[in-house]
Amino acid sequence: MRLMILVLSLIGLVFSSGLPRVTPQSAGLNPEGFENAGAAIERAMEAGTIPGAVLAVVYKNQLVWLKAYGKRQQVPHSEAMTTGTLFDMASVTKPVVTGTVFMILMERGYLRLKDKVSDYLPDFKNWRDSTGHKEYIRLVHLLTHSSGLPPYAHPDMLMKKYGRTDRATLEKHIDMVKRLYAPGSAFTYSGLNMITLQRIMEKITGRPLYRIAEEEIFRPLGMRNSTFFPSPEQKKECAPTELLPDGTLLRGVVHDPMARVVMKGASSNAGLFSTAEDLAVYAAMLLNRGTGQGRRILSPAAVRAFTSVPRGMDAIGRALTWDVHSPYASNIGDLLSPRAFGHTGYTGTSLVIDPEQELAVILLTNRVHPDDKGSVVALRGQVANAVAATLP
Repeated sequence: MRLMILVLSLIGLVFSSGLPRVTPQSAGLNPEGFENAGAAIERAMEAGTIPGAVLAVVYKNQLVWLKAYGKRQQVPHSEAMTTGTLFDMASVTKPVVTGTVFMILMERGYLRLKDKVSDYLPDFKNWRDSTGHKEYIRLVHLLTHSSGLPPYAHPDMLMKKYGRTDRATLEKHIDMVKRLYAPGSAFTYSGLNMITLQRIMEKITGRPLYRIAEEEIFRPLGMRNSTFFPSPEQKKECAPTELLPDGTLLRGVVHDPMARVVMKGASSNAGLFSTAEDLAVYAAMLLNRGTGQGRRILSPAAVRAFTSVPRGMDAIGRALTWDVHSPYASNIGDLLSPRAFGHTGYTGTSLVIDPEQELAVILLTNRVHPDDKGSVVALRGQVANAVAATLP
C-alpha cells in the first residue's frame, strides 16, 4: 500500500502543471492593490464595456492572484466567468506562439534576424523607391512591424480583388502588395508580417505552426488548455466573442476574420485559445530566463533578444513581436520598469511582463461579446498600475 501511494504521488508530480499558489501577503505584496485592480474591472463591467474578466498575477515564479469577475457569456443566455475559462487570445498569439517559435528556430541555427525574406520566399517583392533603388525586407522587419507591409487583408477584400479567400491567394497578395515605405523606416502594425513569418517557419520545419507550438511550448510547459483547435469539452469552457449578423455566436472559433476564414484557424496573427493559468506558466518561463516547469524552452540569450528592441530600432519601439514603447504599449501602464514588455489582443486580452520586477500581469476579457463594441484600452493600463503598486 505504501509503495502504491508513493507511485501515485510521483505520478502526480510528473503530471502536475501550473505555478505554486500563494497569497499576496505571503509574497510580500500589498493586497490593497489587487482590490484596486478588481475595482477597476468592476467599474468597466458596470459601464458595459466588458461582460467579465479573469486577472492573474505572477510574482517571483508564484501565482499570487487568480480571480474571475462577472460573466463570460451574456447572449443567448448568461454564464458566470470562471478562472478556467479559455479565451480567444487574438493577437497575443503573435508573441506567445509566432515569436516564441521563431526564437526556438533561431537559437537552433535555422534563422537570423538579418536574413532576407526573399531568400526563403523567392516571389516576395522587396521595397523599391521611385528611382528603382531596392532595399531588402528582412526577418527583423517582420518581427518589429517595420517591413512596410499594409496592416491587414480582410477576406472581403481578397474576394473582391481575386475572387478567392484561400491561403494561397493571401500569400500571393502579400508577395505582391504595394509596400508602404522602406523597411525599417517606420512602424505599421500588421498581421501580414506574421503570416509571412509563418510561411517561412513552416517551410523550414515542414510542420504547421500550431503543431510546432504544441510540441515545443505547450506540452513541455504543461499548458493543457492552450490550443488552436479547442476540443468539444474545451469549447464549453470558452468565452464567446461576437454574435455575427447571421446569428452565429463565435465560441471556440477564432474571431479574427483573416485567421478564421482564410487560415482556417491555424494562423500566426491570431488563433490561440488559452487560460489565465496557462499564460501564467508561459510568463514565468520568460521571467525565469527561458526555463519553466523544469523544461528549457529558450536559452537566456534568446529570451534577452526576444524581449529587447533590436539595435538601431529604438524609434520603432518594438522587440521581436513584443511591444516595449510603441503607441500600442498602453497596456504596460505607467509604473512598471523600462524593461517591461507586453502585447494585447483585439478580443480584449493583455499580457504584460516585467523582468526587473519579476512580475507578470495577465488580464483576459472578451470585450467583443456580444456586439464588438466594448473597449479595454484604459482598463488594461489601470490594472497594470494597480498591480505595480502592490510591489514592495
